[in-house]
Amino acid sequence: MSMTVETATLPTLLTALRLPTVARLWPEFCTRADKEGWPAERLLAALCELELSEREQRRIQRHLAAARLPQGKTLDAFDFLAVPTLSQARVRALVEGDSWLQAGHNLLAFGPPGSGKTHLAGAIGYELIQRGYRVLMARTSDLVQRLQVARQDLALTQEIAKLDKFDLLILDDLSYVRKDQAETSALFELISARYERRSIMITANQPFSGWDAIFPDRAMTIAAIDRLVHHATIFEMNVESYRRRAAYAAATSLSDIEDDRDKQQPEKETATAKDNSRPATLSSDIET
Repeated sequence: MSMTVETATLPTLLTALRLPTVARLWPEFCTRADKEGWPAERLLAALCELELSEREQRRIQRHLAAARLPQGKTLDAFDFLAVPTLSQARVRALVEGDSWLQAGHNLLAFGPPGSGKTHLAGAIGYELIQRGYRVLMARTSDLVQRLQVARQDLALTQEIAKLDKFDLLILDDLSYVRKDQAETSALFELISARYERRSIMITANQPFSGWDAIFPDRAMTIAAIDRLVHHATIFEMNVESYRRRAAYAAATSLSDIEDDRDKQQPEKETATAKDNSRPATLSSDIET
């Protein structure tokens, strides 16, 4: 491609327009267009499509980094067979639709430690980000402390408003929040502020009957539960801990290996004993 005033200024213009993909690819595509006789509109459309595609990928990567999701926790990696109470079709229908997000509906996952609640929450968050939504996942205790600091700085309302940019706020391990008047009242204000406007997903080891240990008084507990369940999908994941099952499987596998080794040892010893009891063949016998 010959150098002209236009080709010399194009990189600067495209950078000013914030079109990095077009700036990188236009020489290659213009050369191809000249060789193959593309009309101008085809060349322009191809470059614009590539710019939009890469811009979308960059956006997804930014939002994944901001979401703080656990690494590798996707729906494809989730073992639905290990949690028979959880419908894979129902979960996938949720992430593929958006009516519940638009209406500010909530998701609640209950189950003992190790039942896959955090994995499920992270996987749902990942799928939603791929579809253009903003998600933030945090341990509930960490987020509550953040809200409490904002309250002390007289900025709680502003801090809660900042969280409005997230379509889904995932509060992991709610049951580990300390029963403190100031901290849990900040949590209650967050729940109330997002009620019927922005969605919340909560994972908890304790059922609702145990939430009196989280909030400082019965009235606040009832009010928080009422706001969360009014429009909610509840996942019951009362299965044995995945970590316990994995540890048991590993221990069983090791035990089987040791048993096989123990069985093989007597066989080797018997074979050796037979070899030793066999009469030796003398060279003189052979010669004879």
